[in-house]
Amino acid sequence: MLGSETVDTLVTLDAIRAAAARLRGVTRITPLIEGRGLLDPPSAAPLLLKCENLQLGGAFKIRGAFNMASRLPADARRRGLMTYSSGNHGLAIALTARMLGIPAVIVMPTTAPAVKVDGARALGAEVLFEGTTTVERKARAEAEAASRGMTIVPPFDHEQIVEGQGTAGLEILEQCPDVATVFVQMSGGGLISGVATALKRSRPDVRVVGVEPERAARMSASLAAGAPVTIRMVPGIADGLLAVRPGDVTFRHVQAFVDAVVTVGDAAIIEAMRWLFREAKIVAEPSGAITVAAAMAEARRGPDAVRRPAVAFISGGNVEASAFARFIAE
Repeated sequence: MLGSETVDTLVTLDAIRAAAARLRGVTRITPLIEGRGLLDPPSAAPLLLKCENLQLGGAFKIRGAFNMASRLPADARRRGLMTYSSGNHGLAIALTARMLGIPAVIVMPTTAPAVKVDGARALGAEVLFEGTTTVERKARAEAEAASRGMTIVPPFDHEQIVEGQGTAGLEILEQCPDVATVFVQMSGGGLISGVATALKRSRPDVRVVGVEPERAARMSASLAAGAPVTIRMVPGIADGLLAVRPGDVTFRHVQAFVDAVVTVGDAAIIEAMRWLFREAKIVAEPSGAITVAAAMAEARRGPDAVRRPAVAFISGGNVEASAFARFIAE
């Protein structure tokens, strides 16, 4: 945990509440539903699922994207929005730009799923392709933004993005006031930074667990080093969680407000996707199901391993039909 002086420089609860007011009538208050039978013993409180797969754009990203873009000066807003994204943030920027009636350009990796590319284009965004890592996409976006006079709305490393994502944490507290544990996925760190900040500044006793893929454990490596580090990118099925480096802003929030970070392998993610579909009737992309995999693994350590009520964040549902069918049929 950081010292109180440093914590005081991080995103405030008032800023997250202001973002919630800004998003009212724009984003959905997504449901928190019971995942009965997922954790043992069956008699214990069920795992609760925060269904951001039902959010506009199919993922949580619209919260941060609209919160930042809607606050741009009118002239900057008219020139349009630029971002770099593995998919879901790009969809959110395309949707935000359409709402605001302005142009949007999204730099995606060459490996971006067609469902995300097609979704951004259907919303009117221009899509460019660059490399396979966040570093490559960011460099291209910065060059394009400079030449076109557009404003970059980053996928995670900005206080206003963190504020917007934190509104989901406020919703969890309203929907489950006695929540004890929340599992949140992490890549660049925008979602967990916002959710953890909202939870810890409201209820310091809530346990926040960050979850990342075994093959892309950039936050685990950064926490061990005491500063953000860049890892080698190894492909995995959780295409939304493949950032090779956490943000500087988000890293400080994770240090301050996250209690534990765990990693999950692809096989466990597929198992969680299968359970969510068959038992809860939820379509989650691999990145969205990773928190359920982590909760399942923790519960296997014993009946009291997971402090309950526990919430797993289902961050998105943008998955290609053919890939999804293959995962759940395995």
